[in-house]
Amino acid sequence: MTELKLPSIDYAALAPILIMLGAALLGVLVEAFVPRRHRHWAQLSLALLAVLAALVMVIRNADDRLLTAGGAIAVDGPTLFLQGAILLLAAVALLLIGERAVERGGAFVAHAAVTAESAEDRRQAEEASGATEVYPLTTFAIGGMLIFVAANDLLTMFIALEVFSLPLYLLCALARRRRLLSQEAAMKYFMLGAYASAFFLFGVALVYGFTSGMPGRAAGVDFATVHAAVTESPSSEVLLFAGMALLAIGLLFKAAAAPFHVWTPDVYQGAPTPVTGFMAAVTKVAAFGALLRVFHVAFSGAAWDFTPVLGAVAVLTMLVGAVLAVTQTDIKRLLAYSSIANAGYLLVGVLAPSKGGLSGTMFYLVAYGFSVLAAFAVVTLVRDADGEATHLSRWAGLGRRSPFFAGIFTFILLAFAGIPLTSGFTSKFAVFAPALEADQAWLVVAGVLTSMVLAFPYLRVVVMMWLSEPGESTPTVTVPGGLTSAALMIGVLATLVLGVAPAPLLELANGAAEFVR
Repeated sequence: MTELKLPSIDYAALAPILIMLGAALLGVLVEAFVPRRHRHWAQLSLALLAVLAALVMVIRNADDRLLTAGGAIAVDGPTLFLQGAILLLAAVALLLIGERAVERGGAFVAHAAVTAESAEDRRQAEEASGATEVYPLTTFAIGGMLIFVAANDLLTMFIALEVFSLPLYLLCALARRRRLLSQEAAMKYFMLGAYASAFFLFGVALVYGFTSGMPGRAAGVDFATVHAAVTESPSSEVLLFAGMALLAIGLLFKAAAAPFHVWTPDVYQGAPTPVTGFMAAVTKVAAFGALLRVFHVAFSGAAWDFTPVLGAVAVLTMLVGAVLAVTQTDIKRLLAYSSIANAGYLLVGVLAPSKGGLSGTMFYLVAYGFSVLAAFAVVTLVRDADGEATHLSRWAGLGRRSPFFAGIFTFILLAFAGIPLTSGFTSKFAVFAPALEADQAWLVVAGVLTSMVLAFPYLRVVVMMWLSEPGESTPTVTVPGGLTSAALMIGVLATLVLGVAPAPLLELANGAAEFVR
């Protein structure tokens, strides 16, 4: 009789993940047993405390370099850095999600099952308190992202992908106003996300087939086995390249890279704005964390084969994001195409085969995350009687009506454009410099040229805000509540500090830029 041997588990190393998933389960119990009038603050407090506790454990584990849970989870420098980034950005996003002072009941529908555009829907939009189910959904998503960036085999990565994707599909459908647009966005995201997950899983199957047949080694989808198979497997390379392509489709979909970006503008526009900010900042960290691990650890031996293909994807992504951003008339869609272009710049860092490329990409993810959260925080404040005024024509003259918030948004847009003394400039430098050193000047040239194109829609918004006269349709800027004020202050300060004094975070990223294999 064969004796079963359980894998060793380092619970301290897994503590951040366990804390977030445990908080999500507690949040479900809070929904069931806590009276409705107390749920909002109970859920928000629980989510923020869980994020803080998980962040403390990430800091405590800073020196850990190990594989645990039977080799399914890798705790190393990139894992801990990216987990810390996810938790920091998630805390800021939770402040936006928890805001109830800007609009009565917050940004979320009171009852998800109410028929859109009905009398009951209009009543809840004006009076009812927003749903609090968003907090356990958000904490489940955060827990899944923490697993996603730490996964050391493709099946664990797939499970983590589903754990954080399914809550996001639901969150996108919960907007308080413009319910049909929100539900349409959620349906598009769900359908396309399901296809992307299927591609990923099919890729896992093909890679497993490629690893079979190695002498003296069992087939598997852990990254050590895949790495060895790239150089040793006698199987057809068609399996390897097809598997890599299908895996890349699943990951590039989450990263919003072209040509898998088509969901992004519609979902960013239709989802509740705090959820849009959460996806733009936190999901991007998770997606690129997984891309880095898959291509730097599992498939690093095939870099000569995948670099030209992913390089072409990066150039296409930058072009699509920059050119189509020029044509946008909605501020959320403009920020969506900006996010697509930034995915292209991040891919330049992913493809730089050096420690500098890895650390530059991780720095970029943090810097961009804080800036984009601040941008969406401002978007939540520009409102009229029907809710957020996102059409660009409505922002004309905003600088005359509310110079303080127009000034903040101008600063954020200049950061997106990569103007010196902002985090956007240091971020682009951090990913372009390693690419130049690796003789990938063609990617850098494409990045610089598309950055110049992308600066036009940003400056157009700035000109509209400051040089146009406010009209009757120019909305007001609502006085932010305490939570939105805190999120906005954190985002703006981070954008400024990482532009003026980026060295501490760059050094931290450089020290963490080494995978456990």
